[in-house]
Amino acid sequence: MTTPSIADRQQYRHYLVLAAFGFGLLVLLWRVVDLQWFDRGFLQGQADARHLRTVSLPAHRGMITDRNGEPLAVSTPVDSVWANPQELVPAREYLQALAKILELDIDYLQRLLGRRADREFVYLRRHVPPATAAQVRALDAPGVYLQREYRRYYPDGEVVAHLIGFTDIDDRGQEGLELAYDDWLSGADGAKRVLKDGRHHVIADVELIRPASPGRDLRLSIDRRIQYQAYRELKSAVQRHRAGSGSVVVLDAATGEVLAMVNQPSFNPNNRHAIQPGAVRNRAVTDVLEPGSTMKPFTIAAALQSGQYDIDSTVNTAPGYYRVGSNTVRDEHDNGWLDLAGIIRKSSNVGASKVALSLDPKQLWQVYSGAGFGTSVGTGFPGEVSGVLASYHRWQKIEQATLAFGYGISVTPLQLARAYGLLANDGRLLPVSFLYQDEPPRGRSVLDPAVVRSVRRMMEAVVSNQGTAPLARVPGYRVAGKTGTVHKATAGGYAEDRYNALFVGMAPASDPRLVVAVVINDPRGEDYFGGKVAGPVFSRVMSGALRLLNLAPDAEPVPRQPAPLLRQAAAGGPA
Repeated sequence: MTTPSIADRQQYRHYLVLAAFGFGLLVLLWRVVDLQWFDRGFLQGQADARHLRTVSLPAHRGMITDRNGEPLAVSTPVDSVWANPQELVPAREYLQALAKILELDIDYLQRLLGRRADREFVYLRRHVPPATAAQVRALDAPGVYLQREYRRYYPDGEVVAHLIGFTDIDDRGQEGLELAYDDWLSGADGAKRVLKDGRHHVIADVELIRPASPGRDLRLSIDRRIQYQAYRELKSAVQRHRAGSGSVVVLDAATGEVLAMVNQPSFNPNNRHAIQPGAVRNRAVTDVLEPGSTMKPFTIAAALQSGQYDIDSTVNTAPGYYRVGSNTVRDEHDNGWLDLAGIIRKSSNVGASKVALSLDPKQLWQVYSGAGFGTSVGTGFPGEVSGVLASYHRWQKIEQATLAFGYGISVTPLQLARAYGLLANDGRLLPVSFLYQDEPPRGRSVLDPAVVRSVRRMMEAVVSNQGTAPLARVPGYRVAGKTGTVHKATAGGYAEDRYNALFVGMAPASDPRLVVAVVINDPRGEDYFGGKVAGPVFSRVMSGALRLLNLAPDAEPVPRQPAPLLRQAAAGGPA
């Protein structure tokens, strides 16, 4: 047998190596083909799953404006800081700096990340200032990211707080008109597909899946200028008289639009953390009180409407008190014989109760109910209450008598303003709206226009030197209104030394355009009469509103009274 030569063996090895290389090359080529053609979909899916993400496109909430387009609530873009604990926890060297930037306790941050270590998303801080967001971005900590959101901002702060309300951190309405019109104001978030790198930074937009749909704007009936003036005057009066609270409502008598609505105490809706639960309610629509002598114009209107009385009818109020069963109705003074105008001017409880008891209960109830007492105003404002007006079938004589001067009935300041709108609008009751109205509503007829005009003329005497509220006068304008000084109800009856002071009126009285209702709850200063506490607030708010709306004066110039006479007139009476 022939032994292979050394050269043959070397050539054999050479072919074997070439064959091995050739086989390896074929395997590689096959794998390339397999990856490019057969497994392409799988690999592409794996790559996409790691780098393609669907992200939300936040939609901003609709803006709320006043009737003139001035912004009352706007949404501003802000960043929120979030983290992927699975990426951030291993990078512990960043935690101290991150906690300092976000003003978080380092132990709290570590506990937060530890509790959510198995998750890929956790908020660290929502709605951070731009400077903070810039610091987070510069830190570039692994697993820490910024997310664009919107924060609600209220330019006028506490001035509109009770009316506008506020949203939560997710921009959902929580109180006020923000809650009432949440569906209208809310937008619909969009979505897009993006390409992210290994640090989860967006490097390219791939596809718009759904565009963001912003919320719709809401135009209110509020006049920001009048709102501010009413707020300023109410806050000053509440502080000056050391009152517990107060409310002012300004209505457009021709349209039923709310031009201003303010309350004290108020709160800053831009600082959610400092808001106290009891401070957010809108007292003008949620809190009820007995209206006191502000009910007397409606009692006199019912008398005239019945046909049993005319403007020259008189009532004997002597000797200043009147027995109704086992109860006694009292006046501050013995006013003797009074005509109907005198009952309003002197605010006689005896006169009003005698008139009321001479009427059929149903007639009286129809006027009170027709003015909106005992029924909801129907604005849709959250927490709005209807007050209480009992059915005339259940009235006892004393209840019929006390209703005539505003006891035994409960109303909200807004209800009271709307009822006086009936007197301002020649007997037509208009719906009340917080939204701007293009056309005035028709309303419904409740009282004879001639009756209402007669009552209005009687109410003008209230602000005269002989009335209970000369301090409610508005220079250059005729004013028709009525005071109320009401003992506050307590657990054991009525407090002898605690009151609600009210004044409700309209101007220009020759053709009323505005109605203003002022309620000061529990004044603890030297004065507590409605004419002396609420009357001056009415005067300043009404004066400013008439000027801002450029409404022409309708009063003849009045000679200036000597100071002692004015002080004597300002002393007024209890109602």
